[in-house]
Amino acid sequence: MSSVHSNYGGIFFVYGYGGTGKTFIWRALSAGIRSKGDIVLNVASGGIASLLLPGGITAHSRFKILIIVNEDSMCNIKPGSALAELIVRAKLIIWDEAPMIHKHCIEAVDRTLRDIMRVSDQLNMNKPFGGKTVVFGGDFRQILHVVPKGSRQDVVNATINSSYLWKSCTVVSLTKNMRLLNVENVDEASKLKEFSSWVASIGDGVVGGPNDGEVSIQLHADIVLSNSGDPLRTIVSNVYPSYMIPEELISCLHGRAILAPTLEVVDEVNQFMISLDQPPGRVYLSSDSISKSDFTSNGLAEIHSVEFLNSLKCSGTPNHELLLKVGDYVLEGRVLGSHNIGHKVLIPRMSLIPSDPRLPFKFQRRQFPLTVSYAMTINKSQGQSLSHVGLFLRKPAFNHGQLYVAISRVTSRECLKILVCKDEQGEGYGDSTVNIVYKEVLQNL
Repeated sequence: MSSVHSNYGGIFFVYGYGGTGKTFIWRALSAGIRSKGDIVLNVASGGIASLLLPGGITAHSRFKILIIVNEDSMCNIKPGSALAELIVRAKLIIWDEAPMIHKHCIEAVDRTLRDIMRVSDQLNMNKPFGGKTVVFGGDFRQILHVVPKGSRQDVVNATINSSYLWKSCTVVSLTKNMRLLNVENVDEASKLKEFSSWVASIGDGVVGGPNDGEVSIQLHADIVLSNSGDPLRTIVSNVYPSYMIPEELISCLHGRAILAPTLEVVDEVNQFMISLDQPPGRVYLSSDSISKSDFTSNGLAEIHSVEFLNSLKCSGTPNHELLLKVGDYVLEGRVLGSHNIGHKVLIPRMSLIPSDPRLPFKFQRRQFPLTVSYAMTINKSQGQSLSHVGLFLRKPAFNHGQLYVAISRVTSRECLKILVCKDEQGEGYGDSTVNIVYKEVLQNL
């Protein structure tokens, strides 16, 4: 606040795990500054995290960050534009979940703000973010930015604490679990504290011996499921109230999810859950074609058949085949949680072009932008708080922070169930799994 009032600027990083009060601090800072008529820009690296901030929006949307960035990138903001004027007038920028985004995105915003702010004072070109006060937040124990086909060193080098800006950043740590203050029962508080300590130790990589990347850890016996037959039915029956999902149980489903490291297992769980629902469904097929934005589109259209395009599954793009129980050309949905609970929303079909760098061409898919989500990947769950979680480890975690993110979605051990398969066919089960922690990421905090 002193940095804001003095207009001198500065970079801060608030480091803390879930439950230590980061969101409370964002709300308090925003309310304190806005109550005086000043402007605060709240952004987050991910869409889920941005919903928790007052007036929050993703960093890519707010600062017009390019989809593909490098060490020389700038944001698409012109000096003198309405957005540039908004940034100039802003007293504070809060950026949550900063470790999730590539450092080149943050550096692009830094260069852009220096360019915008030099109009009012040429000296701002030499100040980080043009002399603006910027507060970052996040947890380096969580999943970091995903570098396609990147090595461990590539992932570490992509984080914010590997940026040239980090030497100008003041790090403050939150270490007290504020959730314990809301528990009056002494025994419950003790259990919650023990569980929180265990989760944090997994995130720090201090469980299971010396951890220089990958190490096997023993899980608590009371959260490990015994696979008595079909592993899929076992994990489902321990997370959801009943195999049959009648309409009156919809409220019970909110906040429950099965997590898995890979998308293949998630699709398998979702299809299984849909098959248990009695009403007849309707299949919506997408319309796929080679994108006209691809300069080689004419030749590719002849090579790649429509059936081949239908078979492609890309992150951030709905599948070709979407089975829903009720629907039409425009889907009507009801919000089950968050601030807009009870509101009805209309979801139309949209034309989407995947940005997956692994595809050697661009294609367009017209489909409803949604998927059934009884289960989701661990990466997608980051930033969400759930009431009950089933962790389905048909394959072990394969990236930094995945196990930590999965088990930290709930606040108590009773709400967490884990099924560890010894092989992908589900034959046999275990009570230990792999935990991956890149400790070099945690060294300069």
